[in-house]
Amino acid sequence: MRILITGSNGLLGQKLVGQLSKNEKLSFLATSKGENRNPSCPSENYSSLDITNSDEVLKTITAYSPDYIIHTAAITNVDYCELNQLECERVNVGGTKNLFESSKKIGAHFLFLSTDFVFDGEEGNYKETDHPNPLSIYAESKRDGELLLIQSNYSNWSIARTIIVFGEGQNLSRSNIVLWARESLSLGKTLNIIDDQFRSPTWADDLAWGCIQICEQNRKGIYHLSGPETMSIYELVIRIGRFFKLDTSSINRTDSSSLNQAAKRPPKTGFDLSKSKKDIGYQPKTLEESLHLLS
Repeated sequence: MRILITGSNGLLGQKLVGQLSKNEKLSFLATSKGENRNPSCPSENYSSLDITNSDEVLKTITAYSPDYIIHTAAITNVDYCELNQLECERVNVGGTKNLFESSKKIGAHFLFLSTDFVFDGEEGNYKETDHPNPLSIYAESKRDGELLLIQSNYSNWSIARTIIVFGEGQNLSRSNIVLWARESLSLGKTLNIIDDQFRSPTWADDLAWGCIQICEQNRKGIYHLSGPETMSIYELVIRIGRFFKLDTSSINRTDSSSLNQAAKRPPKTGFDLSKSKKDIGYQPKTLEESLHLLS
């Protein structure tokens, strides 16, 4: 089985590379724009790929001829997307279209990484069958990416939605909330953390495992892959501090209105994981179980 990964320099991409490297039954090609920034990825398993260049995409996919494509590459900075709509659409929608069209030409299974932000957050703990209602440019771009697959007459695809992915990687372009909170608290910084948004933080290794299982088991359709606990961002940071035995007295409660963020966020997401648990055996770690592997 041959798997092509996009966004391999990112956190999830690096976890996919790490797990695929240990599986002798699977071969892979890791791709990202520019040079390989993951020292754990062998150079012979890497190719630079600009997903917005349709000719380059088709050439790369045709040459490697993967059985599965795991598409993780995206602009995920929500506020940046809000202020740079055309770039967001070009990468998140246009890039996805290029990859999906090329995957159709060779008959590959296309797995698209999406987000809890496709929902408006009025309910929380969403099922795969719940109706999306995106609130931001970023969320709309992910929903539009989903619709490319859902509305196609090509059925060999899957969508994996996830929430706040965290973990450790190498030479990452962005940090994540767990690493940021641990570092900030260790430096004694005062943190103003919102208590009116609720999420299910996801251990990147669990998410990578789930994506690979979707491929290995040839599952199709939409799957929700996140952590098992839904909590406020404030509770998340408090629990991170307490786990690492850091002083949490500098953490102050605030609400979303104080942040002046460009993009609107859903107040409460979280996923019902019943389908993923039943179909692929997904058993994500709790926050503390994951943090133990970071320490």
